[in-house]
Amino acid sequence: MTGGGQEDVWAEGEQYERYVGRWSRPVACEFLDWLGLPPGLCWLDVGCGTGELSRAVAERAKADQVVGLDLSAGFLAYARHISGDRRLRFERGDAQALPVADGAFDAAVSGLVLNFVPAAEKAVLEMRRAVRPGGTVALYVWDYAGEMQLMRRFWDAAVALDPGATELDEGRRFPICRPEPLAKLFRDAGLETVETCSIDVPTVFRDFDDYWSPFLGGQGPAPSYCVRLPEARRTELRERLRSTLPRDDDGYIPLIARAFAIRSRVPAVVS
Repeated sequence: MTGGGQEDVWAEGEQYERYVGRWSRPVACEFLDWLGLPPGLCWLDVGCGTGELSRAVAERAKADQVVGLDLSAGFLAYARHISGDRRLRFERGDAQALPVADGAFDAAVSGLVLNFVPAAEKAVLEMRRAVRPGGTVALYVWDYAGEMQLMRRFWDAAVALDPGATELDEGRRFPICRPEPLAKLFRDAGLETVETCSIDVPTVFRDFDDYWSPFLGGQGPAPSYCVRLPEARRTELRERLRSTLPRDDDGYIPLIARAFAIRSRVPAVVS
């Protein structure tokens, strides 16, 4: 995936988990509780990545079957490696042209990926196509411009030191990651009963290294930018962050991560 004049690297599952996967886990659980779908359904997870949402669907939503699709061979390998649940199947697939039959699923969901799809409207239309009439289409994205604080703090510091980083800032690159444009996208796709909500989870880092070291893994826009910096500029960025991040009395760095979620229903009579 590309954007903002920089390639966004998504290849190494373990590095992604250290960076943001560990925080996406509690968001997935809150998201599924909000959906409140009954057990025993067949689910499609579009852009499944390392499989966090797929595993949560199987465990928390008690799904009968979950198919996770992604373009990253590295992420799919990681998802398959750590999954021991026979209800889960991970396959390669493009969100803009899902390799599934019409109406094959009771629900199609996606976590933290829509803004990286070149044609988001195609992805939503494909999710609708994959779900039976009356079924659910839902997803969530980070609030990059606001309260996804571990990334917001990074880009605020980076732009203060390098104004050229502004065009790489996810808050600027992904205006779709707000409730209003998400709702419009879903309604334009012919989906009904469109609702949005925000989900906040704590992201507490035990020390500065716990916060900083995942940015050296190169997985995602901010880490990709970080590892491409010359050593002196990376050190300057590191020290600016060290001096500006909040700390509690025990030295922990208490931040939050906000995601915006949206849910909808496929019309009972498909038009």
